[in-house]
Amino acid sequence: MAHLARSTCAAMLLVLVAACGTLPGARVGPAPGAAALPAQMQVERYAQAASGGEPVYRIDTAATLVTLTVRRAGSLARLGHDHIIASHSVQGFVAPKAGDADLYLPLAELTVDEPALRAQAGLDTQPTASDIEGTRTNMQDKVLQVLQFPHALVRVRGASATELAAGTALASVTITLHGTSHTSNVPLTLAMTPEGLSARGTLEIRQTDFGITPFSILGGAVQVKDEVEVRFDIRAKPLKPGDQVALAP
Repeated sequence: MAHLARSTCAAMLLVLVAACGTLPGARVGPAPGAAALPAQMQVERYAQAASGGEPVYRIDTAATLVTLTVRRAGSLARLGHDHIIASHSVQGFVAPKAGDADLYLPLAELTVDEPALRAQAGLDTQPTASDIEGTRTNMQDKVLQVLQFPHALVRVRGASATELAAGTALASVTITLHGTSHTSNVPLTLAMTPEGLSARGTLEIRQTDFGITPFSILGGAVQVKDEVEVRFDIRAKPLKPGDQVALAP
């Protein structure tokens, strides 16, 4: 069986959040192993915001989920499977006063075809364990090339205070993946509770926008669609006094 996920997603992205609630006195400093993080990840920008008394939120990694659905195409598409890729490892910060957020995603920790997520996505085939492992290996080694490009970054800019208060925003989102950056406008649905804030939404990305050629065999009779559907549910909590503005490597 052709592992359609060889081109599986220009995985990664996701978008972000906003809201308010300031906690002055948050402590700043490098995370243990911070040298392993990509240089573009602007942790210091949020450390400075916290030091200046601005509200800063940290992504709640355990409660955050990003999924990417990769679909098959071609006249012999029935020979393959659609796949769902997931990240449970999103990290990052939000500075709602400025309407900014920066996220970091370790690509080696992506999962492939979790049964519950396949069911939620309504995927109509069931790949074998061998199919799933082949898809994961091809995705990491041949598509995302995680040894060379271990991180995905998402930079959100321009969500205004008015939009945040209304519960919706249209933000400029720049995704850096596979050595390529691509910017688009992304709609966010926002919510705030006493425990924190959330941003939900869906968007579509194209693998070719990140320099990835969708997998194709038999003259295109079996292929992967260029378009990848992304769904995200990002949760964040306000920093507490004394919290470090830092990320795990």
